Amino acid sequence: MPARSIDTAGPEETEALGASLAEGLRDGDVVLVRGELGAGKTTLVRGAARALGVSDPVTSPTFAIGNRYRGTGPLVSHLDLYRLGALDGEEPDLLADYLGPGRIAFVEWPPDGEAELAGARIAVTLEHAGGDRRTVRVEHLTPDDDLDEEKKG
Repeated sequence: MPARSIDTAGPEETEALGASLAEGLRDGDVVLVRGELGAGKTTLVRGAARALGVSDPVTSPTFAIGNRYRGTGPLVSHLDLYRLGALDGEEPDLLADYLGPGRIAFVEWPPDGEAELAGARIAVTLEHAGGDRRTVRVEHLTPDDDLDEEKKG
């Protein structure tokens, strides 16, 4: 599926886009979230988390590496790897509690080429477009198995 770009006019629309994105996520999915400081990465994740049934406050996990939230389905993991240059110098199990079965993970500031994130399904890039406006690029990194099955049937 080709990448698509969506323009949002403010935080509410960026959250709504996150909620829309969450509708297609399933257990074990990883979403890479990129963008400059203040681009709206956590705002997008907040919208997705709300759509996944999270009622707790969703805040940037910059100083904690990650937060986990209970929703109505799989656990929602929200990681911020900004302070990590690369994962190869970190504890091998650093991300174990955040990724894998029983979780949907959103990873802000993902380092390129990391084996732990190689199976990511979607990459989202947010860019400032003036004021509260953002341009959001959504790219599917792996084939959507559900859509492939529908095409066969």
